Parts: sequence; C-alpha cells; structure tokens
Amino acid sequence: MKRRYRRNSRGSVSCIYGAGFVMVLLLSIIITFFQSDLRKRASCSWIHENINEQEEFRATPINEPLFSYLKSEGGREQGLPKLLTDMYFYEGVYHQEFTGSENQQKKIAFLKNDFPREYQSLLASNEAIWADIEYFPVAASSWDESCSVTFGDSWRFERTYGGKRTHEGCDIMADINQRGLYPVVSITDGVVEQKGWLEKGGYRLGIRSSHGAYFYYAHLYSYGDLQVGDTVRAGELLGFMGDSGYGSEGTTGKFAVHLHMGIYIVTEHNQEQSINPYPVMRYLEDKKIRMDYGKP
Repeated sequence: MKRRYRRNSRGSVSCIYGAGFVMVLLLSIIITFFQSDLRKRASCSWIHENINEQEEFRATPINEPLFSYLKSEGGREQGLPKLLTDMYFYEGVYHQEFTGSENQQKKIAFLKNDFPREYQSLLASNEAIWADIEYFPVAASSWDESCSVTFGDSWRFERTYGGKRTHEGCDIMADINQRGLYPVVSITDGVVEQKGWLEKGGYRLGIRSSHGAYFYYAHLYSYGDLQVGDTVRAGELLGFMGDSGYGSEGTTGKFAVHLHMGIYIVTEHNQEQSINPYPVMRYLEDKKIRMDYGKP
C-alpha cells in the first residue's frame, strides 16, 4: 500500500519568512557595522603620523575647568603628559568633554590600539613639554609683594621688528619697570645649550630639559654664573629680567622690561617647533621660588 504525503505549504512559507527575517537582520547588522566604522573613520581622519605638528596641538588649548583639574592632586597623580594626550585624542574623536571616566578610559584604550604610533608620538611631545616643569620662571619677592608680574596669551600675535612675523612665546611683564630687579629661574632641570646675544632676543639662555624640550629665556639684563654645557637644576638662578634686544649687542630700552619665554620641541620634520607657552605658565603661576629682592 502506497503512502501519500501532503505538502505542508504553511511550513514552507514559514521557512521562507524565517529565512527572510534572518537575512534582513544580518543585512541590518552589516549596514550598522559599516556605518559605525565609516563614522569612526571620519571622526578619526585628523589623526595621522604628524599629529604633533598640527596647529591645534601647538596652540595647546586648555579651558579653565581643566586648568583647575591639572593643578589638583588628581591631575598630578594621573601625570600631565598622559592626561593631556588622552584628552586630546578623546575630545578630537568624540567631540565631548574629557572627564577621565571609566567608560572614556575604555574608549581611549581602543584608540591607543587603533593608532599606536600616533598616540605615542603625541605622548612623547607632551612629555617633552610637561614632564620636567617645576617652577614659574620669575621668582617672587620674599620682601615686597609689589614686585609682581603679569602675562597673557600672546602666542602667534604679529610682530614687525626685523620683518613681519608671529610671536613664538609668552611675555611675562614686570609690574615694576626696572631692569635687573626680577630674578629669572630655570623652569626645569636641564643643560645650557645656548647663551649670548641675539638681535631679536637680546641676552638669552636656551636650556634643554631631560625629555627634550628647549626652554628659551630672552631679553635678560644679566646672567647667573652659567656657561654653555653646564647642568642646571629647576629653580636655579639664570639671570635677571631686562629689556635687551632689537638692535646690536647691548641695546636696551626698545620695550618695557619683561621675560620672553619660549618652548620648542623636536618633531619628525621640525628641529625647533614652537609650542604655546601660555598654558605652561598658567600651570606654574602658583609654583614660584621666593627670593630676597625688592624693598625689605
């Protein structure tokens, strides 16, 4: 006796619908993945091997809340170079304020894995700028509170002496316009690389710190007991603030007494790349050596 089998059309239709649903689901996942990947690639397009040579990095923008955090115990514990590198990467990719939360740290870990060379390049530059700094470059007076200084963010401002150019430093102005009064001290440990007269910088000193940044102190009135090749300690006297420069050796009086402070780092394509020193001065403004000068 022959058995007869009936086709289960309802079951076949169910299988077709089921297969179709799976295909749609897979397609949606693939599209979502590629869209997410494309968005990620687009947001990371500014990350490249010369990231530490970009104008945005050189300007080192730091807002007031971050200044407060950098100066706090939590900021110091994390280490300034790493903290600033993480912040730069995170905010550049996600366009959100970096707070250092656990979730943000996980995202930073992924970015470090995706862009290891770029991250390390940026970290090395931040270490050069931030790892060795200890003291504000102008000592405070133990006797006279009126021996104060002021400074602002004048990096990249126009200068005209010797031809049109941009300002590559931070000017720390003497509130008492007297050359030879204010002691200038080393921000970092380091080695004296340059000493002597420059037409635009007057009497100047250049000190190389251990992580490779070049700290440039210009328009001095006189020097401390230092020669090229000498090792200096952070807080050591370098000389006295003056108004030298803008002419042949010994020229003074072309501008008010001040210290021009410059910071330069070495990158792949630049032996002397200027960095905005203003954020460093802001960070150090509460870290002043006190010396006996002014009115007792």
